[in-house]
Amino acid sequence: MILNMKKQTLSSIGLLLLLSLGCNRMQAQNTQAIVTGHVFAEVISSFSALETSQMNFGRFSPGPFGGQIILTPQGTVSVLGSVVQGVGTHNAASFSVTGDIYTSVSISLPKTAAILTSTSGAKTMKVNNWSSVPSAEPGTGTLLEGILEVYIGATLEVGTINDNPVGIYTGSYTITFDFN
Repeated sequence: MILNMKKQTLSSIGLLLLLSLGCNRMQAQNTQAIVTGHVFAEVISSFSALETSQMNFGRFSPGPFGGQIILTPQGTVSVLGSVVQGVGTHNAASFSVTGDIYTSVSISLPKTAAILTSTSGAKTMKVNNWSSVPSAEPGTGTLLEGILEVYIGATLEVGTINDNPVGIYTGSYTITFDFN
């Protein structure tokens, strides 16, 4: 009987230990919560501008006094002074501006003249009086469907035939598009 009591006592102690360990495990499970978090990021279109048509004043002869060739953003040409317009093509510059839909765009035209230099020498002509459609004012363009076509015109200052001998004249200019 003493042996039986010892077995019962040991069994009771073992049961208490198991219960005690089980309670500690339950307490440990109640002190920790595991949750899944979510992350979000959105990639949008990058804003860019690409020249789709180069400005071209066309073919002409300066005449004895020179003058001006005025090229509108709509692509029409008029001449002043002794300049005689030749046969051939001319066109306003055009730029395709792309980005996030319905973003407003401001256009900044050059503040100074662009210099065209003869490919066969050091003779030059100036391009100034820049204009655009849409106009160059803050927030005047909108990227409908994520695209805006911008047209640029200017005035070419032409010297005499001695100032601007026969040849091809080239140069570049900078237009800035600010996305608002």
